[in-house]
Amino acid sequence: MPSSTAAAEVQNFYERYPYPPPIDSLEDYRRHWQDRQRRRADYHLFWPANSFRESYSILVAGCGTSQAAKHAMRWSDASVTGIDFSATSVRCTEELKGKYHLNNLQVRQLAIERIGELEVSFDQIVCTGVLHHLPDPDAGLKALRDVLKPGGAMHLMVYAPYGRTGIYMLQEFCRRVGVQADDAGLRDLIAALTALPRGHPLETLLREAADFRQEAALADALLHPQDRAYSVPQLFDFLARGRLAFGRWLMQAPYLPHCGVLAKIPQADRMAQLSMAEQYAAVELFRGTMIRHSVVAYRDDSPAARVSFDGDVWLDYVPIRVPDTICVQERLPPGAATVLINRTHTYTDIYLPIDAQEKNMFDAIDGERTIGEIVVEQGQHGKARAIFERLWRYDQVVFDTSR
Repeated sequence: MPSSTAAAEVQNFYERYPYPPPIDSLEDYRRHWQDRQRRRADYHLFWPANSFRESYSILVAGCGTSQAAKHAMRWSDASVTGIDFSATSVRCTEELKGKYHLNNLQVRQLAIERIGELEVSFDQIVCTGVLHHLPDPDAGLKALRDVLKPGGAMHLMVYAPYGRTGIYMLQEFCRRVGVQADDAGLRDLIAALTALPRGHPLETLLREAADFRQEAALADALLHPQDRAYSVPQLFDFLARGRLAFGRWLMQAPYLPHCGVLAKIPQADRMAQLSMAEQYAAVELFRGTMIRHSVVAYRDDSPAARVSFDGDVWLDYVPIRVPDTICVQERLPPGAATVLINRTHTYTDIYLPIDAQEKNMFDAIDGERTIGEIVVEQGQHGKARAIFERLWRYDQVVFDTSR
């Protein structure tokens, strides 16, 4: 359909079914992010080579009902701008702004493609779950790139195709039989889903994804008028067309052939010889159930310095623990003193067993000392490179490389 018609349909959809569903309280979110080390780890995920600061400018593009308010609460010293073309989403965000006195937040009803009208540039742009709903995602991405400062970072999330196979089958079913995006259509669709045959590709998502227990989430997934998905190669092409450089995956372990079950299959050595982009593409195909891709990207004329374990530069990195890690000390594999698990990972094969010497180095991480200083204290220089690279690959630490 014409882009103007598609945009109008999407806008109308979100006026009727705002998503995420509006919330009244940010207290749990406030408690979660009041830990300075959590904010510091989040900052260095995007900017490993920059000194930590909390005063910078953030654009939340397609902010929905609460995302911009959450960022304004998380980064109270930052200047946060939230835009959305849904009046309902803007109103919900304004209500949270007033309730929590978020004076660092500005909210505008504005389409992403028109962001240049603000005549402001940003240090960070957050755009998650939005670009894949635009009539012209390339135009939206280029508009965002135009307001990203040199040295700035983007957090982008788009749908992935293979894990959403069941969703696209039901979307097509709804189109063929004429299920309407209204209350009656949604009610009847929910009733029909209870009769979904066992083994249907959508069955696992319905059973395991808590989000799918909400009517708004089902409407967003199955009745949305505009939706596309990107495989890893398509995502890299998308970034290149938008003149952006891939930085890293927000959570990288699921994409790495060095992590989890992928490291144990007979093809592991062959995969390790591929380019990084080809490795990611192969892992996506093997895992088969990814439903979204979340990336950190930079302007192609000012990409961020990468974490590297070549030479000895890594000895000057300051490791910072990722706060979502838990240490499991029951039913351990042979030789392991503990098993590290990042609770944000959804694949159960991604866990990191470490031995007693490695655990001592992990326990010595305080967010202040460099790897070199920890190595001298522990006397484990021979094992240091391997364990800290594994901790980084498995999303157990980020690095402050600014020294």
